[in-house]
Amino acid sequence: MEKRNEIVMYLLFGVLTTVINILCYVFLREYLHIKYILSTTIAWLISVVFAFLTNKKYVFKSNFTELNAVIQEFFSFTFFRVVSLGMDLGIMVVLVEIIKIDDFIAKIAANIVVVIMNYIVSKYVVFRTKRVNE
Repeated sequence: MEKRNEIVMYLLFGVLTTVINILCYVFLREYLHIKYILSTTIAWLISVVFAFLTNKKYVFKSNFTELNAVIQEFFSFTFFRVVSLGMDLGIMVVLVEIIKIDDFIAKIAANIVVVIMNYIVSKYVVFRTKRVNE
């Protein structure tokens, strides 16, 4: 039951992270008139920080509070989110450009892979209960 709750919480905060990303982008683009690339980057950064905080506290319930441990978790989390962004883009290129799948269908497929990968990496690498150097 606990594993099911963890997955539900992960999906819930994933949806909230997506909403925050979109709202930040719209605010930056439409109200502050920041160019779309910079708006996308800032919105992505804000949503990654939100995802880190909520995943740490509510999803994987990491108890590390020492600054070095939190920094290690944050950089590990961010690193793997950058990797997943690259995976997302790579899958999109392969499916749309090479296999010729509709981009909307490709985006859904890519996001399924990315969400699963992010969950596994967060659970078993970023927020694991014991650190190697402890």
